[in-house]
Amino acid sequence: MKLGSRKLISTALLFALLLTSFSCTNEFAKSASPVELIVTNTQEMQLLDTDPVAVNCDRNIGKVQIRALLKAPDNSIDQRFNDVRLTRYRVSYIRTDGGTLVPAPFVRTIDTLVTAGGGPSDLTGFAAFQAEAFNQAPFVALRTENGGRDPETGRTRIRMDLVLELFGETLAGSNVSGRTSLSLDFCFRCGGCV
Repeated sequence: MKLGSRKLISTALLFALLLTSFSCTNEFAKSASPVELIVTNTQEMQLLDTDPVAVNCDRNIGKVQIRALLKAPDNSIDQRFNDVRLTRYRVSYIRTDGGTLVPAPFVRTIDTLVTAGGGPSDLTGFAAFQAEAFNQAPFVALRTENGGRDPETGRTRIRMDLVLELFGETLAGSNVSGRTSLSLDFCFRCGGCV
């Protein structure tokens, strides 16, 4: 092997090592927070009737609870800087019935403080759908005047998961995020929400 070939191989290996080092550093920074954000839910409705006059649909889909768990609790130091300030949430959707059309994801700003190592906090007043979502695809296809069936699956119901992701940081500045999901079925004029 010639010296020029060795130098080229050495340079390529050094570049690969640096690239790997940078990607590991980014992954480490993502998980370096001393707090883990745990997001859970208690689902209260699973079937949503998209008819604007459907009964029993003025309730919450579910309750969302958030906990900030300390990864390595140490009672000898002040943990207040590990409290988490949530700054935004993102709602997205994943079809679970074989279809692909979903409402557009969206992000909303919030300002909620979750005590590190404390009990669960409720996330209140979050929007599960944008205002006009049920007047757009895929839900509008379920209306009687539009055929009453999802064009992708041929069914009278649409099934999808609503994914709620929360983002924030500890008061010391470490990024924190957590997520939960709810399974939902959608119909039109099927007797109301349950």
